[in-house]
Amino acid sequence: MLRGGLALGVAAASPASRSAAEASGAPPFDVPAPIAALTPLTEGVVPITVEEHRGRIARAQALMAAAGLKALVLGPGTSLTYFTGAEWGASERFFGAVLTREGDPAWITPAFERARALEQVEIGTDVRGWEEHESPFALIAAILRERGVATGDVGIEETVPFTFANEISLAAPALRLRAATPVTAGCRMIKDAHELALMRRACEITVRAHRAVFSSLREGMTQSEAAALSSDAHRRLGIRGGSLVLFGADAAYPHGTQQPRPLQRGDVVLIDGGGRLHGYSSDITRTAVFGAPPTTRQRTIWDVVRRAQQAAFEAARPGAEAQAVDAAARRVIEAAGFGSGYRALTHRVGHGIGMDGHEWTYLVKGNRTRLEPGMCFSDEPGIYIPGELGVRHEDIIFITATGASNMTRWPGSPEDPAVV
Repeated sequence: MLRGGLALGVAAASPASRSAAEASGAPPFDVPAPIAALTPLTEGVVPITVEEHRGRIARAQALMAAAGLKALVLGPGTSLTYFTGAEWGASERFFGAVLTREGDPAWITPAFERARALEQVEIGTDVRGWEEHESPFALIAAILRERGVATGDVGIEETVPFTFANEISLAAPALRLRAATPVTAGCRMIKDAHELALMRRACEITVRAHRAVFSSLREGMTQSEAAALSSDAHRRLGIRGGSLVLFGADAAYPHGTQQPRPLQRGDVVLIDGGGRLHGYSSDITRTAVFGAPPTTRQRTIWDVVRRAQQAAFEAARPGAEAQAVDAAARRVIEAAGFGSGYRALTHRVGHGIGMDGHEWTYLVKGNRTRLEPGMCFSDEPGIYIPGELGVRHEDIIFITATGASNMTRWPGSPEDPAVV
């Protein structure tokens, strides 16, 4: 039963708050008081600076040399933003940057978009446009030749579409194209103090949003209505975000079902969501019991999952293999009688997180990557029993010099899980 500060019902919103909500695109129903009371939690938070982007480029150039890559091709996406600050949507028209081991990046843009591209380019002055009948890949080949890269290995960022990579290989057949992951992941996996601060605040915002949604639940509410409340809560707290919300037996599907049902008293409620603050992600899951005291079985499963989360946390330390963290959580679940392997915990125990909600590396069996200080992960074991319930606890942790640290406080109880 949601209590201990979590309201069971929805408080009516005033006409003024309803009007303001409607004008801002908030949910098309009265905004519950716990949601309406939220205010931005972003004061004092600053984005990544140009000088920080320059430092990232320098780090990439050092890793390129170590990996035997003479250059790196970046298309639209997170890695381009990570290294340069430029944000550009992917399309059939190539936009991106070429980075060699020395100097600033060179840029390739559709010619008719040049003015918009110049608004994005903060590092480098070599910006080349291609007309609609021309090949951007010929421009890439020309840039590489001019910078002394006529042969050898060139890294392609992993999200660049195959068709673009193929066109680059045709335009520069003497080059060998390889995955640039040792450089992109090599940089992005290790977060610095500024990145950690952004992620910590984003996680704090999401926990507050979850708490407000739990406080606003009412019998008969649909999962989509609760999800709309989460989006509104994140917006009021200062970031874009939202949640997957699952009730009762639907929570046995970790990513939801196409046949959701309304909320009933005694249901477990699983809220999994997050948002982005200056490009950095949160991802938090909380599970509670709505409208009635938890049954013995609900509480037992909730507690087992919490112990599994703690076991994973304690296994996450410098030098440990990523797979050891996954194994630690599974041992707890198996010892409690819920089966081995993927029987109850049907997914890996965690994923890397940073600018992308899911990124390198993964806490999963078979991953022998050794953990290093600055790596960030979700710690999210769960127990899923089809036809009955699903329970998942998820928090974001980061590796320190001596172990791990949590970005938020752990969940409190089935009655009040969204500890702030």
